[in-house]
Amino acid sequence: MPNIVSVVFRDGGKVYQFDSGEHELVAGDSVVVDTARGSDFGRVVKGPDEIGAADAPQGLKKIVRKATAADSEAVAAHRRLETDAKRACAALVAEMGLVMKVVGAEVSFDGNKTTISFVAEERIDFRQLVGKLNDRLKRRVELKQVSARDEARIVGGFGPCGRRLCCSLFAGDQEPVSIRIAKDQNLPLNPAKISGCCGRLMCCLKYEHEVYQLFKQRAPKKGATIRTPAGDGRVVDLLAPNDSVTVDLGEGRMMTFKLAELDSAGRSEDHG
Repeated sequence: MPNIVSVVFRDGGKVYQFDSGEHELVAGDSVVVDTARGSDFGRVVKGPDEIGAADAPQGLKKIVRKATAADSEAVAAHRRLETDAKRACAALVAEMGLVMKVVGAEVSFDGNKTTISFVAEERIDFRQLVGKLNDRLKRRVELKQVSARDEARIVGGFGPCGRRLCCSLFAGDQEPVSIRIAKDQNLPLNPAKISGCCGRLMCCLKYEHEVYQLFKQRAPKKGATIRTPAGDGRVVDLLAPNDSVTVDLGEGRMMTFKLAELDSAGRSEDHG
């Protein structure tokens, strides 16, 4: 039965599964893997998990080896080449007057190809640019147009919480975020309040969504009359992060109770 490990190639990038074979791997190990585009350098983020042969993904490729010191040194050298490639491309873009923004460069593990990512409002004819980059960098160059969210992931930065952007921090962070998620969390539908630096809905909303969904299933509805340890009252606020509700007990008395406290009090609801 194959042992499956999950591997990511860049921070925040898509997660891919591989057969670890006889290699003993743990999360955090650097590995060289076989991919459709040749050998590549990645990092194990999960596994190994032993699964039945019938349940294994089709076309599952294998881990070639644990990364060596020489592999890590080659990747570090590539990072320096990527910085040079990005600068060279940005200079040519300015020289040619192209309306596009260069956001990143990635050198393949074998060093033969450089992929440069850019954002642009409109379609760009960059064939001449590619030719000049091939001549200047002395290797094959591909240009790839990316979205605003991908730009944030590649460039990186910090969110209003003070932590690194979710899209550049968490492996496999490509799930979409919908306005429904914001509504379920009773957030103000003000773009300035719920959008990240990329201008799209903040990724963190989806990480908290399940908490709100589970809370909604267990909590009384706002406006319902319930029994509490301090007497009957009406629910005036729902506090999902604290697993609590605030109740108006009358005569100016407001108290906040954990759902567990309400359950022990044998709460009853009047939705009328």
